[in-house]
Amino acid sequence: QVQLAESGGGLVQAGGSLRLSCAASGSIGTIKHMGWYRQSPGKQRELVARITSAGTTNYADSVKGRFTISRDNAKNTVLLQMNSLQPEDTAVYYCNTNNYIREYWGLGTQVTVSS
Repeated sequence: QVQLAESGGGLVQAGGSLRLSCAASGSIGTIKHMGWYRQSPGKQRELVARITSAGTTNYADSVKGRFTISRDNAKNTVLLQMNSLQPEDTAVYYCNTNNYIREYWGLGTQVTVSS
């Protein structure tokens, strides 16, 4: 049974920072990529950032220059450092991973940015 354990969400004022962490456990095999998506009320889930096992990253345009994704391959862990947070970043953030066979999702962690 593969599980993704997320942590690090919370409430922060505009301009502040948060760091999200996600650890994959279980018989997940070889991971292709790990990343973060987010979903706010009334909107579709969208990619925030993703990193491959080789370290290649891609970001949503809205977070470039503010968010940084990193990964510890040995621990199957992915981190998302979020700086200069804005109210429009408010959403439930979901950890995602793909092991060349299927995708896995975490339960989500709430990030709320007050103005």
